[in-house]
Formats: sequence, C-alpha cells, structure tokens
Amino acid sequence: MNLSIDPMKTHRIAVGLDIGTTKIVALIGRHNEFGKIEIIGHGTAPSLGVQRGVVVNITQTIESIEKAVELAEQSAGLNIKSVAVGIAGQHIRSLQHSDYITREDAEEVIEDADLDRLTENVHKLAMMPGEEIIHVLPQEYKVDGQGDIKEPRGMYGGRLEASFHIVVGQLTSIKNIARCVKSANLDLHTVNLEPLASADAVLSQEEKEAGVVLVDIGGGTTDVAIFKDGIIRHTAVIPHGGNIITSDIKEGCAIIEKQAETLKVRFGSAWPGENKENEIVAIPGLRGRDPKEISLKNLSRIIHARCTEIINAVFTEIKNYGYDQPSKKLIAGVVITGGGSQLKHIKQLVEYLTGLDTRVGYPNEHLASLDATNPLNSPIYATAVGLLMQGLNSRKEVDFVEALEETAEPVVTELEADVASDTEVPVFDHETADESEFDHILDEADQPEEAEAQWASAAEGRPSNAPVTSTSQGNWFKRWADKFIDMIDE
Repeated sequence: MNLSIDPMKTHRIAVGLDIGTTKIVALIGRHNEFGKIEIIGHGTAPSLGVQRGVVVNITQTIESIEKAVELAEQSAGLNIKSVAVGIAGQHIRSLQHSDYITREDAEEVIEDADLDRLTENVHKLAMMPGEEIIHVLPQEYKVDGQGDIKEPRGMYGGRLEASFHIVVGQLTSIKNIARCVKSANLDLHTVNLEPLASADAVLSQEEKEAGVVLVDIGGGTTDVAIFKDGIIRHTAVIPHGGNIITSDIKEGCAIIEKQAETLKVRFGSAWPGENKENEIVAIPGLRGRDPKEISLKNLSRIIHARCTEIINAVFTEIKNYGYDQPSKKLIAGVVITGGGSQLKHIKQLVEYLTGLDTRVGYPNEHLASLDATNPLNSPIYATAVGLLMQGLNSRKEVDFVEALEETAEPVVTELEADVASDTEVPVFDHETADESEFDHILDEADQPEEAEAQWASAAEGRPSNAPVTSTSQGNWFKRWADKFIDMIDE
C-alpha cells in the first residue's frame, strides 16, 4: 500500500483515530479527483485500557494507540502529527438551547464571523460541575424574526438567532482521552462525538432529510443519533454493546471469554426460532477435560435476551424524541452499523421491536473502490471512516501528517567502488569516433574469461588481479574441445 506522496500536498491528508472498547483504529486518507475518500494507510490494535467508551487504564490505552498509529504510518509511509478523535461513553448527554446576537451594522451581509460569534456565545453557557461542551450544532436560524432559515450567510439583518443541539460530556473523560493522545506524541485536532462520525460515514443526505435513526452497536456502547430535515435532533449513548452479549454467553454456557466470542460470531443469532433443538456445537474442553456441547438454541436465546434489552433502550430514546408526532416521523427508519450489526438476524429483531424499516449501514459509499475482501468495507470501521471525513472537512488548517525524512545518500564501499571502476562502460561519439577507438573493446570481447574473473574476484572479496580459475560454461567447453581434438590427432 505504500504510495509516493508529494510532501507539499500532505496538508490535504487527514487522520481519524477511533478509540473504541474492543479496538483502536487509525485511518489516513484524502479526497481523490472524484470526491471519494482514498485510504492510504490504516492500522488496528486491540484496545486494552477502555471500558464502555471510557479510558480506565492510561498506560495500556497509550500503548494501543501507539501500535495502531505505527501500523498506519508504515502502510502510508508518512509520520502522523495530528488526529481527529472520537468520544463516547455513558457520560454523554444532549440538550436544546437557543441564543442570539445583535449585529452592529444591519446593512452588512451576515458572514462566517457572525456565525462564529453566535456559536462562541453558546460555548459560554454554564454547565453542571465537571461537564464540558463537546459540540454546538446549529439547527435553524432566525434573522430579524424570520424563521426556518438553514443558511443565513449573505442575508441582511440586525438580530441573528439560532436554536442549537448541544452535546455535553464529562470533563475528566475528555481529559483522559486527550492525555492518552498527547502521550502518544500526537496533537489533538478535534474531539468528535462518535455517533455523529458514524452518521457521516453511513447515512445519505436523503435519509437525513426524511428522518432516520442511526444505531451504532459497538463493543462497549451503543450510540444513537436521530436526524430529521437534514438536522441532528437527538443523540444518546447507551452503556451496553457487543461485549455484554459475550459476557452473558460466557456465564450462561460456563465457558471462557474467547470461546464465547467465537460462538457469538460464528454461530450466534438474535432470533431463537431459526435454530432447531438438536443443533449442537462442541467446544474444546480445558486441559484434561472432555469437550463441552453447546445447544445453538440456548445460545440464540441468551443473545436474543440481551439484544432485546439493548434495542428497547434504543427505542426508548426514539420515543423520547417524539417520533410518533406527524412533524417528527422517521420515514427512513433505522440504520444499524458497528460490529454488533453483523450479528445474524439483528436486522429482523430491530424491525420487530421498533416497527421501523431497518438496513445495515456500510461505510464504503464514501470510499474509493476497494477490494471486495478489504476489511475497511465492514460496518466495524464506520466510526473511523466518519472521523476521517470530519478531519478532511474541517475548516482548521492543520497538517495531520508529515513526509518521512529522506534517507542519506548511500555509502559506497571500497569493494563496490572497485567493481564499478572495473565495469565502467565507455560512451562514444559515433560521428567523430575513429575505428581505432573500438579496437580495445573488440580485444576485450575476445577475452570474456578475464571479465568474468574480475566479477568473480570482486564477489569473493579477492583483488581483481589475483589468479582465478574460471568455471564458466564457455571455458569448460573450450577445454573439452581441445582435449577432444588432441584425441583425434593421436
């Protein structure tokens, strides 16, 4: 995957870092000429210090980040300087807020500076102790009392008002993630909410307009984001994910965690009716013990119970949004993504419990064509692709990467110098060259064994003038022919 990249164009490249509960993913990418994202480097490492989206072990998290980043750097041939990081966890909450500013000159058109000033006002909003604002997302604007404006730039007006969707998180959790990133010798470009990043990767603009629920089922958390009329309306993080299903299988079947994860991935189903009573899989026993037989019917019942709990929690968030109101209908239904979306029959279970149309979201819509077997096509990497997209679309002019330092000029050894001098090829001017100039070349051509001897002596480390016994095919044939002629003469 190594690519030759112009160091002057590295500012167009962004890096997304997904610090998840089960894995840490680093993606390096850029837009190609068709507007698609071209992945030029990626690295994945097991996440050892994160539980339910929250850092619980600083040292292990730093090591995992460094490993993922190192793999991405090796595959891209670039040094990573800055990253766009995702944040999740049960401490995340959202709220609605309205604010306004009064412009000094109403005869001047509204510009980006006015929108930034309005957003800064919202950032000054008083939060509960220990909380910090992560995102301030404008929904609708009003200019001099005129509402339902999505794009106020270029309009005239003295009073600029807007309603905002504010995402809030615990300050300590944000600081812990920031410390891990900086301890891995990386700059923190932005901190983004993971469900928003996943939404960018798997949702179309049409779905956001029609009304859609994104459900990202990760290892430690399930992220929910609701869009309507192209605007984010509701966000939530549920502190349950695929890992708790694995834990239930481990306890229910009395097996170790590794075996439970393998069972879930290979034989697991969220719909118990799909398995027959006599379907059994044998699990290797611990040392000196017989294999353990597991009924797939019981396995699916365990998975079904926990999946139902997670989906009901998601459905509660949908009801809190008020989806049953005519103006808040979710026409596009539900889009599930993340590792949990790959569980068999999870799509059917979501449709059954929510009554909404459901599909599995893949991030490959925004990616340049990849091989069908490429793991980046999987919903597992939806969040990482979304973070990469947010880094590419950011207005901040920051260099995410830098080109590798050029290697020094190669050192020529004495042996290599001798070989080079002995095998130097002369260059001639064909118009002015005299025939005598070619005589010495023809003479050397009649004696190939001498040239071969020089090459052989150079390879063996002997001086080029040392006596050499040629073993080439041509010399052997010449000696054999001479002996044969002598025999005939006798």
